[in-house]
Amino acid sequence: MSAGTLPGGAASPDTTAGVGAGPVPPRSVRAGAVAAVRPDRGSGRGWRRGLTVAALVVCAVVFLYPFLWLVSASFKPRSQVFDNALIPRTFTFDNYVTIWQTAPMALWIVNTLVVTLLATVAVTFTSAMVAWGFAYFRFRGRNLLFGLVLATMMLPGAVTMIPTFMIWNTLGQSGTLTPLWAGNLFGSAFYVFLLRQFFLGLPRDTFDAATVDGAGNFRVFWSVALPLCKPALVVTALFEAQASWTDLMKPLIYLRDSSTFTVPRGLKAMVDQFGFGGEFHWELIVTASVITTVPMIILFFIGQRQFVEGIATTGTKG
Repeated sequence: MSAGTLPGGAASPDTTAGVGAGPVPPRSVRAGAVAAVRPDRGSGRGWRRGLTVAALVVCAVVFLYPFLWLVSASFKPRSQVFDNALIPRTFTFDNYVTIWQTAPMALWIVNTLVVTLLATVAVTFTSAMVAWGFAYFRFRGRNLLFGLVLATMMLPGAVTMIPTFMIWNTLGQSGTLTPLWAGNLFGSAFYVFLLRQFFLGLPRDTFDAATVDGAGNFRVFWSVALPLCKPALVVTALFEAQASWTDLMKPLIYLRDSSTFTVPRGLKAMVDQFGFGGEFHWELIVTASVITTVPMIILFFIGQRQFVEGIATTGTKG
């Protein structure tokens, strides 16, 4: 007869719990007791989530309010521009009609599009080539040379402004759109750093396999590396497009004829033109600002997914 059984096959009472141990409560009772002792974590998570959503809403309102005010002011007459009402009391489209009749906005937008497109394509491609060289090839002095490239970011723009102007003036390009984008053919230290970090995170075996299959260095770069770093390229392109679209310093230095003005240079000319006796036509200025801001918003929404992905993944590479 085995231990723990009584004659007739009946089970003996459990004595392993120790002296004085009472009967074991049912499982439902034990679960209820544990739940009563354990703190209610669901309510805490709900409060944190609510606070997070509230903070995001407040930040969104803070960032969106200036643009909403700008759009609202563009539909107001001159006397109501600064009344701080988001819903115009007097709704009018006259400002948009006047701005297109008074200033060559279409020509300025075309000039800005040309400069932005050329500058974006040039700096994205050349910076990617330089970054690929630093990330893929192994040569003596690579880190030192890369450090010198990064050191150029420490030079203020005012230091190179006059020498750069003298170079373009000697080449006969002063007064044209060329100086506004051609400098990007030599890449940008910031974009080289950003793209290099992304290239370093790519599997090198993929490039070695392409080399074994007979692909040259440029073919590996163009057909393998660039498609894999599409998010980083989109980030670079968006950054440069925004910088070129809103750049005012270079147009102020190089452009003199209104037929070559970009949008920021044209807005500066409008501020000077419509300021008679210190009384500015701000309704036209804000209308022109809305016209020039909308393309950047559309561009961001088009590349929003790739932009977010590129920002998230680039910071974890290398």
